[in-house]
Amino acid sequence: MNINRRKFLKLSALTASLFAVNKNKAAEIITINSKKTIKPIVISTWRFGLEANAEAWKILSTQGRALDAVEAGVKIPEADPKERSVGYGGRPDRDGRVTLDACIMDDFSNIGSVACLEHIVHPISVARAVMEKTPHVMLVGDGALDFALSQGFKKENLLIKESEDEWKEWLKKSEYKPKVNIENHDTIGMVALDMNGNLSGACTTSGMAFKMHGRVGDSPIIGAGLFVDNEVGAATATGHGEEVIRIAGCHTVVELMRQGLSPEESCKKAVERIILSAKNRNKPLSEIQIGFIAINKKGEHGAYCLQKGFNYAVYSPEINNQLIDAKSLL
Repeated sequence: MNINRRKFLKLSALTASLFAVNKNKAAEIITINSKKTIKPIVISTWRFGLEANAEAWKILSTQGRALDAVEAGVKIPEADPKERSVGYGGRPDRDGRVTLDACIMDDFSNIGSVACLEHIVHPISVARAVMEKTPHVMLVGDGALDFALSQGFKKENLLIKESEDEWKEWLKKSEYKPKVNIENHDTIGMVALDMNGNLSGACTTSGMAFKMHGRVGDSPIIGAGLFVDNEVGAATATGHGEEVIRIAGCHTVVELMRQGLSPEESCKKAVERIILSAKNRNKPLSEIQIGFIAINKKGEHGAYCLQKGFNYAVYSPEINNQLIDAKSLL
């Protein structure tokens, strides 16, 4: 009996040690097979996102902060007169005035925004100044301009000849029919994850061409045109801002990611909500275009839009600044 007992104890000890080894190996396999975080990464809307990403990458690739990267990135199309839907060279409202909207958000939920801002080439930098130098989160119109000038921003004429000529031509019929893609409106929205694993985002636009003076879309509204939650992910939007505002679009995308959906799935669900909203109001879907882009804390990215024609730019260690056509529902 003693011999059998000793054999039993030895066998039990051996079994236990083998189980421990197998358990450790299983843990190793889980670690090996789990997806590692892709960082840094920056994504942005439309074809001008390529140049914007390249500028942001200069900061991200040198251990810089995502907040600095997104501001630097979107300033590229803001200052480019060839880009007629952002900043300098943006198309005017129906009164011939170029009014700009922008917002920015960092990994600490600090936010800054400006709306209906005139005469300043870089509204995104004014938005950051609102965030960092005032007790407020949003300034609009003349108040935003006065603040910008007090901070040393230069007052300039943003209405270039090409935009002025288009506006004068538009006045002959004064028809306000926004097109579905980038033809007479749109936005540079950018979100980034830096090497420290922190997220930030920026969004800036001149809004709809020939809009009513004072019209503000989703772009400067935190939770609509942009939202960042450093525990979950970040999203930004483009297209018809009124539709994005109705569903608090980018907050919706981030909350869907919080529930475990991928960035692409989250963007798709948000687009589906917009479709439902439009149908409830008998709004023809043919008159609407919406696109969302998003990244999560793992550095996974995705996008979705209502109609074909929307694309976004991605720059990461795995993707060398490429333009990707977003999937669409229609």
